[in-house]
Amino acid sequence: MKYFIVLLFFCSTHILLSQNILRGKVTFNGKPLEMASIIIKGTRTGTVSDNEGIYSLKTDLKGKFKMEVSSVGFNTITKRVFLDGKKTLNINFQLVEVNSSLDEVVISGTMKPVKKLDSPVPVEVYSPVFFRKNPTPSVFESLANVNGIRPQVNCSVCNTGDIHINGLEGPYTFVLIDGMPIVSGLSTVYGLTGLPQSLIERVEIVKGPASTLYGSEAVGGVINIITKTSKAAPKLTLESFGSSWGEINADLGFKYNLGRAQGLLGVNYFNYQNPIDNNKDGFTDLTLQDRISIFNKLSFPRKNNKIFTVAGRYVYEDRWGGEMDWTPAFRGGDEIYGESIYTSRWETFGTYDLPTSEKLSLQFSANGHSQNSFYGNALYQADQYIGFGQLLWDTSLGKNHNLLFGATYRYTYYDDNTTATGNDLNNDPSITHLPGVFIQDEITLAPNNKLLLGARYDYNSIHGGIFSPRINYKWNSENNKDVIRISMGNGFRVANIFTEEHAALTGNREVFFEDELKPETSWNANVNYVKRFTTDNGGIINLDASTFYTYFENKIIPDYETDTNKIIYGNLSGNSVSKGISLSTDITWQNGLSILAGATLMDVSVTENGVTERQVLTESFSGTWSISYHLPSLDMKVDYTGNIYGPMDLPLLENDPRAPKSPWYSIQNIQLSKKFTNNFEVFGGVKNLLDFTPVANGIWSADDPFADDFDTTYVYASNQGIRMFLGLRYKIF
Repeated sequence: MKYFIVLLFFCSTHILLSQNILRGKVTFNGKPLEMASIIIKGTRTGTVSDNEGIYSLKTDLKGKFKMEVSSVGFNTITKRVFLDGKKTLNINFQLVEVNSSLDEVVISGTMKPVKKLDSPVPVEVYSPVFFRKNPTPSVFESLANVNGIRPQVNCSVCNTGDIHINGLEGPYTFVLIDGMPIVSGLSTVYGLTGLPQSLIERVEIVKGPASTLYGSEAVGGVINIITKTSKAAPKLTLESFGSSWGEINADLGFKYNLGRAQGLLGVNYFNYQNPIDNNKDGFTDLTLQDRISIFNKLSFPRKNNKIFTVAGRYVYEDRWGGEMDWTPAFRGGDEIYGESIYTSRWETFGTYDLPTSEKLSLQFSANGHSQNSFYGNALYQADQYIGFGQLLWDTSLGKNHNLLFGATYRYTYYDDNTTATGNDLNNDPSITHLPGVFIQDEITLAPNNKLLLGARYDYNSIHGGIFSPRINYKWNSENNKDVIRISMGNGFRVANIFTEEHAALTGNREVFFEDELKPETSWNANVNYVKRFTTDNGGIINLDASTFYTYFENKIIPDYETDTNKIIYGNLSGNSVSKGISLSTDITWQNGLSILAGATLMDVSVTENGVTERQVLTESFSGTWSISYHLPSLDMKVDYTGNIYGPMDLPLLENDPRAPKSPWYSIQNIQLSKKFTNNFEVFGGVKNLLDFTPVANGIWSADDPFADDFDTTYVYASNQGIRMFLGLRYKIF
């Protein structure tokens, strides 16, 4: 026993002598920083700083390692250390406060890069970190966790959809890529799929009319997808995941040099070929898809930091949904029902700063979209080509006036095999010319007061001149913890029914136009309040509250009820109103817990002939949340995301026994992600934890899809139930 005690003492002494002792102080602006997390990367060894900013860490590790120090609200710092088991190392860290959300640079509100705090227009910004909390194969699905936004599935069979902002339908949402109107018209329901998410730097969202800057379609709001620059992008990124339903998604990003130019190449591939019919209606619950998208962006170096970028994308997709025994051999026939859509699409866009002393910039884009579709035995073929050019002059007048002048031109060619563009004897493609000019004056009234005045005039070759003004006011407190924005503006939209309403194509309802459609107009008022404060334990809380009101004239609303065998389109003789309130909060604590949550309460109604009714397929309440917790010792993160929607009025047929309203429902997801190195991460989890799916009889006359009363418009959510997913991410910097 005596020898055992001596041996134990010797071993213990040897272990103590072979330990490294790491100590030091964590500071910010020379002041001690409490509760900062200090870990040795790739291990479970870690500690936190005390109220004097002091930390002490003992370890018997040997070799080269990285020490990482992080704290909420500060940039993370990493230092290399060499441990040989015999050292006491004194290593101090001085952290730098991270730019708050108010310091983020945004561009969508004023077409100029400004700090979010300084923008008179409220702009929401979502980074790739937000979207990685619930990985999806498309931006369309990712937006489901943004407060006030709902991806709406418009067809139970082909599963195409659009984006609703504050209850306004997809055609009122203007989708941009790097500020260019790439996704519009015929491509609205397909443009948000296939963009490699590994190349997305951020997504900016403006809720409310933006027609003064962006023209038609920007009535409900703007979604601007900003892609990465070659300087900010890693050399290589790879992300891939699959689900238990058989979905496979892969994103590849690659940075390269081409002469003096720097390039970014992105490839996205999505495949789902596993027909499932869990609701036993004889139809596929999820549309089968085979899609590839290739994106390339070139940046050319120029003097004086002038910008010259050119980008392009090509997308091809083959999707079908229908009866379970449908095969391509039945495409276009009347034996087995299927909806088969072939889509081929190209895009190009870019920016060129003119070599002048003035800030003159030329922006351009063009895209072509070809679609070959069969809805049962009904053929729909369409081609669309859009060209867009914009010249911007950014200048100032004195110290307090920041001016922006713009001249735009948009050319739209659209042709299909329907009566919208003629008939079999006389084809008459729709060609629209839309030149426009706008002016914007951002006036600094005081260091914390700004007034934005804007006006735009467009001349549509079919509908004539359209004028749209706006006014925005912003006030912020001296410490920037309180911001108030007040906005008023006008929006307009020129519609093309066949490019926007899949209800007009799927099913067996007949499309009927009451008269020639006039442009829709709207007036909007919005009040936004942002509050930012910190807690005693170092937590950061951001509150964002808005109230909105939009009044429509000449609104184009599909009438499903007057004649249940028809969809009747016409300008509303009365008016339509969208109003509501929205509240969101972003909370981050020192212990690694963060919460992003929001709720929107709204009333979207239509008044005609003295009768006011709620708009169909529009919820009165929606909520979203994202709760994340980081475990520093394991370098693991847990993400719990979800949304909840209130009842919606649903389109019914004559003598329809289906429920007139949808139920309350919620889609919830959970994910675990684990970093093994700075370059490699594995993630997995469960989607739709509650296994919610709509009613089984959503497709009317599913047993006889070629009958006159066959209808697929009774849809408010995806039929895809619970499923597991597993994926990986790999980067080379």
